[in-house]
Amino acid sequence: MLKPMKRYSKLTSENRITVEVEAEESAIRPVGAALMAAALALPLSAQVHAETAPENGLISLKHLDYQDYQPGIDRIRVKATALQVIAPIAEEWAIGGSVVTDSISGASPAFHTSAITKLKDFRRAGDVDVTRYFQRGSINIGVNISGESDYLSRGLSAQGSLSSEDKNTTWTAGFGVNNDDINPNNHIVSHEHKRTADFLLGVTQILTPDDIVQFTLGYSDGNGYFSDPYKFLDSRPRSRDSTTLLARWNHYLNSTRGILRISYRYYSDNWSIHSHTFNNEYVQELPGGWTITPFLRLYTQTKARFYIDADPSILPFAPSPPPDAVFHSEDQRLANFGALT
Repeated sequence: MLKPMKRYSKLTSENRITVEVEAEESAIRPVGAALMAAALALPLSAQVHAETAPENGLISLKHLDYQDYQPGIDRIRVKATALQVIAPIAEEWAIGGSVVTDSISGASPAFHTSAITKLKDFRRAGDVDVTRYFQRGSINIGVNISGESDYLSRGLSAQGSLSSEDKNTTWTAGFGVNNDDINPNNHIVSHEHKRTADFLLGVTQILTPDDIVQFTLGYSDGNGYFSDPYKFLDSRPRSRDSTTLLARWNHYLNSTRGILRISYRYYSDNWSIHSHTFNNEYVQELPGGWTITPFLRLYTQTKARFYIDADPSILPFAPSPPPDAVFHSEDQRLANFGALT
């Protein structure tokens, strides 16, 4: 049997898999799916090392600046800043936390009006978690809160991990709940709520000194207000259940001292949306502690069963829902969709 320390020593640097939230994916994922998102963002090496507390503290800062461009029009701009802190305590504990602020301004296109719609919003979010480390596992408890002018979300999560005796296999299980209050500024509805429960099961396996694989199954059960109060003719079911399957592989290349990261994710929900995400990344170490990561992502999804296609020939009138339609939406994020990043 190969020694565990040798088997994963090449994959324990900052080379990690991250799952970024894309615009189209945020439309199909329930807001309460924070547990799955957090678990997917963990590096494979960190999950294998679940029984090991961090030796040093960490402070990290991230800033995003996004801009849509269209000649002669002030289009959407998003600015987001995140600060994260992780501190080890007494060799067996660690406490972490992060704060996020993001702002959105500009204007979005509107099919049923004569001009684009001006918008502006600001969000603050934060989370705190505590982890207790054991010889072959760990337990993590976390809370989070996010608030903006018309939306308040509060969540609680718990996650545990257990490693095999040779420390080459790690099993993970998690549970999370979110409770959201919705009060849109246009007063279409008031004091609406949405509650989501998330479940996660996963296994991470070290195959060789250069290879780590992981399989994760997630399930989300959501009930409450899922409609978009700012869209015309938008009435969605008051429940949304989804299943996510994820497979990931990290491979260390001795010749270049780089890491190849490949993943596939399948998503399905009871709105008849099915999506596939293929992600390929290569992490190359550079002198001075720098890394560069080119990546290629393919994404495709089917439409929700109640999605109504807007017909440009009837501008500016809205397409009428079928006479027997209980639910209907013209949100293009619920349409057939594909993207190459």
